[in-house]
Amino acid sequence: MDLRDQLKNLFPDHEPEESPEKGEKSDLWLQESPMICKYEKRKGKPITIIEGYTGADTDFKKLAKELKTKLSVGGSFKNDQIIIQGDYRDKIMEILKEKGFNVKRVGG
Repeated sequence: MDLRDQLKNLFPDHEPEESPEKGEKSDLWLQESPMICKYEKRKGKPITIIEGYTGADTDFKKLAKELKTKLSVGGSFKNDQIIIQGDYRDKIMEILKEKGFNVKRVGG
């Protein structure tokens, strides 16, 4: 008897939620206007800035956390911008396009 069968015996009325499979769109709000992905140097160090999201701040924070974990880099969320340490414009744009966002590259 596996774990699912044991749980069914304990909770017969429970309906398990289906987890989203890889490649499916997320639950984030998708917008019509493109988000801007730009590159800057601050104090001599490269950073990538993503801005222009018009949805809720909590969704944008979730997106920031997901990007940071997928890229294994540091970063922050300030002033309605996601700041990622390093020049990861190409990878970030690819990840956002997979999620269904329109992305516009600015600078360089």
